[in-house]
Amino acid sequence: MIVVPLGVASATPTAVRHLPSVALWREGSVFLFDCGENAQMRMLQAGIKRSKIEAVFISHFDIDHFGGLMGLLATLQLQRRDKPISLIGPKGLKEFVEFNLKFSNIDLNFEVKYHEIDEDLDDAERVFDDEEVYVEARPLNHTKFCVGYRFQEKDRPGKVDADKAEQMGINKDEQFKALKAGEDVTLDDGSVVKSYEIVGHPRPGDSFAYVTDTEYTPQAVKLAMNTNILYHEATFGKDLADKAKETGHSSTADAARVATEAQTKLLVIGHFSARYTNEHDLLKEARDGFYPAWIANELRPIFTDPTHERGIITPKVELNELNKKSGGGGGSRGKKSYKGGSKKKFRSRKGGSRRSSSGSSSSSKSSDSGSSYKKRKKYGSSTYSANIKDKKDDSDSSKHRKITPRSSYDDFDRF
Repeated sequence: MIVVPLGVASATPTAVRHLPSVALWREGSVFLFDCGENAQMRMLQAGIKRSKIEAVFISHFDIDHFGGLMGLLATLQLQRRDKPISLIGPKGLKEFVEFNLKFSNIDLNFEVKYHEIDEDLDDAERVFDDEEVYVEARPLNHTKFCVGYRFQEKDRPGKVDADKAEQMGINKDEQFKALKAGEDVTLDDGSVVKSYEIVGHPRPGDSFAYVTDTEYTPQAVKLAMNTNILYHEATFGKDLADKAKETGHSSTADAARVATEAQTKLLVIGHFSARYTNEHDLLKEARDGFYPAWIANELRPIFTDPTHERGIITPKVELNELNKKSGGGGGSRGKKSYKGGSKKKFRSRKGGSRRSSSGSSSSSKSSDSGSSYKKRKKYGSSTYSANIKDKKDDSDSSKHRKITPRSSYDDFDRF
């Protein structure tokens, strides 16, 4: 199971953050949690195929959480999709989608399976179910009806003791399948092989909880109980806890509280207010209450099994820092040059003029020595002065931007 944040902004996009959406990859299938504006483009950049989407889960009807849904469906139509897709969300989702399809004169070639959640939901409801996974929804505590989701792999059969099975006369594939399914097998000689004698204990499946746009609520804890990964909003820092409560959102302390009570294995915070230019300040606060906690970095995969999953999904782009300088290394970076270098006035050397071709022997010796030194150090005067000026510029500019976003690939292996 691989979780890829596609957009981690709250309410409005910024130059380096996109609107809410999280993709979950499992065994070649993709499940999308919320579908903010530009979600489908972020999937392309993340290296995830849109054709692999099995279901889309909408948490609520704030426009930043579902604004990209119709564009995604239109793209799937243009790609001639022919397999069904499941759309899950609060009641009204079907009406919204079908109105927009009719308004746009789009006749989908594929079936849309709707599962709408009534606003009187007061406990868990299973909203998606297949042979290997299921998804349940629970109500959250926002300013409007909002649900969180838990994606759960069903328990997998225990491992078969092949040596013991062979000793007991099991040698056919259908016998192994029956034993793994918990069924006893009768051999040709009439002896019975019990499933529990061959097969180990069932292995619990991995799980993921998606909790966003909510104040603290026990329902969020139930969704996240013993999960491998909890994605929880942390729209505000501790200093704006009152603002979080007023707007129906969570602070970093709320996210840490849910993670602690749910005993999740990993907390990932996202859905950041645009007022925070450095989300690592929020991470420090979250880690005060729970560890391990990480930032949701757009396009960075989060693995439940890094040994086997690393490399399956490879981002196609890197999110650059907003104020990252462009250009080459030691050059003048676009500054006007003067005779091959940056224009800079030099103070005359004491005891002689650099522009004079004649002069005292000591002046000539000094000039030759200086030139020789420059050659030994492999700097030309123009390049060296440009480097010094660049460092000075960087130092000066840093005084005005004390908070700077880190690269989205910093410490990539920490997951």
